[in-house]
Amino acid sequence: MHHDKDCAHDHKGPLSWILSWKGIALILVLAGISYYLLTVHLAHLAVALPYLFLLACPLMHIFGHKHNHGDHKKD
Repeated sequence: MHHDKDCAHDHKGPLSWILSWKGIALILVLAGISYYLLTVHLAHLAVALPYLFLLACPLMHIFGHKHNHGDHKKD
């Protein structure tokens, strides 16, 4: 049997933990929690939605620019 070191099935990237049993278990737990929160607490989420949009605006401004405000190069 021949094993190639550059095989496409070699999972050693930064997100390789997702394909482990712990990663799959974490995804299933998060999916279950998300389903529970969306089905049971949808009314609470609807009340908080305008505030979440208002909070998203400054967060997108801060993290979207990657703090490069002073790096504009003049041509």
